[in-house]
Amino acid sequence: MVEEGPTYFLVDEIEWPDEQPASAPRELVEEAKRLGARRKFLAQGVGGYHSQVSEFPAGYTVPMHSHDHNEMIVVLEGGCSMLDGGPTLKAGDSMVLIANYEYGFVAGDDGMTFMTIRTGEASTTVT
Repeated sequence: MVEEGPTYFLVDEIEWPDEQPASAPRELVEEAKRLGARRKFLAQGVGGYHSQVSEFPAGYTVPMHSHDHNEMIVVLEGGCSMLDGGPTLKAGDSMVLIANYEYGFVAGDDGMTFMTIRTGEASTTVT
């Protein structure tokens, strides 16, 4: 199928799914869900992009991990502190992570909403 013209992803019209894809370890996904973290999937291969919007509650910790594809994370609301010694990010800040780079973060006092854009469907390795 050849894609022609734009494809739109209207975040407010996309449901929060009950099930998450198997790209992350199941126990990590279940713990995230239990603590109130969630994500909506946007582009899933359209134009070669994979994207999602995620919400994490205040204090939620994403353990050190890596992905097998490059990714860009854009903080939309709230912020986070990096576990790898990087800076504290706030709304409007972003980072590009090269495939296999290990990182983690803790959502700030107001939680964190962010968009992830990847160059492929990434798998996750917790370190």
